[in-house]
Amino acid sequence: MKKRIMVVDDSRLVRVQLGDILDGTDYEIAAYCRSGEDAIAQYDEIKPDLVTMDIIMQGMDGLDAAELILKEHPEARIVIISSLAYDDTFEKARAIGTKGFVDKPFHQEKLLKVFEQALG
Repeated sequence: MKKRIMVVDDSRLVRVQLGDILDGTDYEIAAYCRSGEDAIAQYDEIKPDLVTMDIIMQGMDGLDAAELILKEHPEARIVIISSLAYDDTFEKARAIGTKGFVDKPFHQEKLLKVFEQALG
């Protein structure tokens, strides 16, 4: 059975790229959310195995959304996918309990490795 992923990113290009990369793998995209608020609202309904979360989006940013999801669902597996690859961003993401960080632009091999580690 495929692992279900919730993609949280306001970029249509990123959503298309993730769909292409995951095609033919053990993962399927169960839901797309364009904002942190959407992700929080849909998490209970979707019950994803993994969430990919961008940081910079309209409204609530991805780190705040991840923190709220993890407070409500400590078992959630969230991987940050962002171009904000700075030490303080890594530290904050790790401190709130996310399971990995992939910087943009991303490649299939690295992405799947981080997904496996997050779910392991």
